Amino acid sequence: MKLFMISAMAILTVISFSAASAEVKIPDRPARYGDERVIAIAVFKKNRDGKTIVNKHPALRIREVYTHAINGYSLEGPRKEMEALRMEADIEQVSECNVYEAEINESVPFIGGGKARGYFSSKNERLTGRGVRVGIIDTGIDYHHLALKASFKGGYDFVDKDADPKEAGGRQPTIHGTHVAGIIAADGRMKGMAPEAEIYVYRVLGPGGSGNTELVLKAIDKAIEDKMDILNLSLGNSVNGPDLPINMALDRAVELGITAVASSGNSGPGMWTVGSPGTSSRAISTGASTPPLKVPYLLAGLGQSKKEYPVAALMGSKSWPALSASAAYGGIGRPGELRHVRGKAAIIKRGGLSFTEKVRNAEKAGAAAVLIYNNTRGQFLGKLEKAAGIPAASISREAADAVLRSSYIKTIMKTEKDRVAEFSSRGPVTVNWQIKPDIVAPGVDIHSTVPGGYLSLNGTSMAAPHVTGACAILKQAHPDWGPDTIKSALMSTARILGDGRRTYHTYEQGAGRIQLEQALKADTFLYPSSISLEIKKAARRSRVWIEAENTSKTEKHYRFSLPKREEGVYWKLPLAFTLKEGEKKRLPIELSLDRNKMKPGVHDGYLTIHENANILSLPYLYAVKEPDYPRLAGFQFVPADSEGAYRYELYLPGGADEMGIALYEKQSLRFAGFLDWAQNAHRGLVRKQIKEENVPPPGSYKAVIFARKGKKEDRLETEIKILENTYKQK
Repeated sequence: MKLFMISAMAILTVISFSAASAEVKIPDRPARYGDERVIAIAVFKKNRDGKTIVNKHPALRIREVYTHAINGYSLEGPRKEMEALRMEADIEQVSECNVYEAEINESVPFIGGGKARGYFSSKNERLTGRGVRVGIIDTGIDYHHLALKASFKGGYDFVDKDADPKEAGGRQPTIHGTHVAGIIAADGRMKGMAPEAEIYVYRVLGPGGSGNTELVLKAIDKAIEDKMDILNLSLGNSVNGPDLPINMALDRAVELGITAVASSGNSGPGMWTVGSPGTSSRAISTGASTPPLKVPYLLAGLGQSKKEYPVAALMGSKSWPALSASAAYGGIGRPGELRHVRGKAAIIKRGGLSFTEKVRNAEKAGAAAVLIYNNTRGQFLGKLEKAAGIPAASISREAADAVLRSSYIKTIMKTEKDRVAEFSSRGPVTVNWQIKPDIVAPGVDIHSTVPGGYLSLNGTSMAAPHVTGACAILKQAHPDWGPDTIKSALMSTARILGDGRRTYHTYEQGAGRIQLEQALKADTFLYPSSISLEIKKAARRSRVWIEAENTSKTEKHYRFSLPKREEGVYWKLPLAFTLKEGEKKRLPIELSLDRNKMKPGVHDGYLTIHENANILSLPYLYAVKEPDYPRLAGFQFVPADSEGAYRYELYLPGGADEMGIALYEKQSLRFAGFLDWAQNAHRGLVRKQIKEENVPPPGSYKAVIFARKGKKEDRLETEIKILENTYKQK
C-alpha cells in the first residue's frame, strides 16, 4: 500500500464533489494485503482438534479454545491463511475480531422496581433478586463500594488474567462496570432493581473501556460454566448483522437456559444503527428511553428560525444547568483558540484533542460552560476522564451552527418521560430484517454507583441493567421460567411509546418500555415475541408461526384485532382461539401483499391479542421487495479525538466483498494511492483511525469510495481538501 507523508500539523476537511466530474478507473488493489496478520474466531460445524488446524495451516497460532459458548477457536495468523481456512467444508464461519466498548433513583420505581419488592416468591420471600446469579461482562467493579460489597460474589479478569475483576485505576480509570452493577443490585444509600441478586463480574474491557471479541467470548464461555441465570452485556460495536461470533455465543447461552440482556448501542437516531451483540436473535436487546426528568434543550437561532436542540451532558461532567449566556467559537479547544471565551459558553468542534483536554483548556480560559459539537452528522455521547469545574455537554453540528449565528444560548428545561433517547440505536437488523431493539428502558440521566461514590450517566449501557435487574426479579418469582418466557413476559406487557407529537416504529422501541409489575403477573406467553415476515421476490405471500402458551389455572379465550387497513396489505389471522390450562398452541400468521399498490421499503406495526381486559402486543415488520438501503453510505473523514491521527466512518449495510477508498489528484486525476482497502468487510459501520503519515500532502484530492457485494458495486465521490493546520497557536 502506498504510504503518504504529511506534516504532523495537517488537517483534513471534506466537501462535496461535482457529479459532472470525470469517471476514474480504480487501479489494482494493494498486493501485500494477504500478508497482514489478523486475529479471527473460527467456528466449526462439528468438533475439531486444534492440532489438525495447526498441522494443515502451520502459519496459524491458536490463542483461545472455546468449549461452551461456541464450537471454535481464536486464531492468529496471515489474512490469506484465514481465507484458506474459511474455504474448508467443516467451517461454519471465520470472523475477524472486532473492538467492543462500554457504552436510578427515579428510574427503578418508574418501571415497577419499587412495587415489585412488595410481592413475594413461592418461598414467601420478598422479590429482591435473592438467590439469582447475575453475570456482568464489562470493565470490572469497585467491589469495596458500600452499596455493592454485599452483592459481589466473584468473577474473573480476562484482561489481567486473574481472579480480581476490579475497575481500572491509574491514568485510564474506568467506572462503567460499577455503574452498571449499581443499577442491577445496589443495596445501600440507593437500591438497584434487584438489591439482593448475586453479582459475578467478568472483566473484558480494560483501561479506557475497550476490549475485543475473543475476551468477550471467553467471558460468555465462563458464565455458562459458572451457571449464571442472567447475563448483562452493556457493551457493543457498530456491526449491524445477525451472525457474529458473540451473537452466536449469546444465542447458545440462551439455549442453555441463561437469559442474556444486551445494550442496543448509542449510534441513533438513524435506521440500521443497532450493533452487536444487540443484534443477537435470542438476547433481549435494550434501547434507551427517558424516565421522568427535566431535560435541557438549547433555544438557539435568530428570529423565526429559533429551534430547540437537545443537549447531552458529557459523562463525568456536571449536569447541564438552566443557563443564559453569550457564546463564542473555540475552534477545536486549543489554548490559543480560547482567548475570547471568558465568561461565555465555549462552542468547540469535536476532533483533534480528547474531550477532557478541550474542557480543561476552556476552564483555564475562564469559560462558563463548554458545548462540543459533532464533526459528523447527528449527536454523540462523550465522557471526561477527569472531573471538570464547569458543565460540559455535546450537541449536534446543526445546533452549533444555530448558536454561532446568534452568539447566544439559552437553556430551557422540559419535563419528559417515555421518549426514546435520540442516541439510542435503531434497527432493524440487516439480512434477516429482525426487529431490534426488543424493548426499551430508562437510559438517560441514570444515577448509580461509581468507584468511591455516585454519578449520573446516559446510554443504552444504563438501560440494559434495568432489564437485567427486572429479569432477576422475574426469575426469583418464577424459577421455572426460561429465557424465552422471561423475554415474552417483558415484551408482551410493555408500554408502547408515542403520543400526538411523536410516534415510534417497532425498530426504534421494540415492544415498548418495560413494566415489571405487569410482567410479574403475566400468564400468557408468545414465542417468538416479535415477528419479521419475509416476502421473497417471486412470492406475494408470507406465513410465520407463533406459539401461544397459557400457564394459568383456567381456560382462556383470545381474539386477534386486525391491523389498520392499508392499501395492498391483506392479513389472515386466527381471529379467535382458546387455550386450556397449561396448553400451548401453534398459530399461523399470514400476510399477502399487492406489490403494485405499495411503496418499497420497511413496514411495521403491532398485532394485538385480547384476553378479556388484557392486551398482548406482538411487534411485526416486513419489507416490500428488498429494503432500499445503499450498499455504502455516510463517508466521513475527520480528525480523531487525539492528535496525530484521523478517523473515517463508512456504513456498509450488507457488508462488502470488497471496499476501498481511492484518492486522485484533483486536477490531473492521477492516482495518488489507497487511503484504505479491504476484502470481506463486515456489515454495519466501519470506523478506522488513519495515522497522519498515511494521508497525502496538502492539496485537493478526489476520493472514490466503493463497495462491491455480489454483482453490484456502489460508489460515492467526494473531494478531500488537505490543508496546513489553521489551529496553530499564534
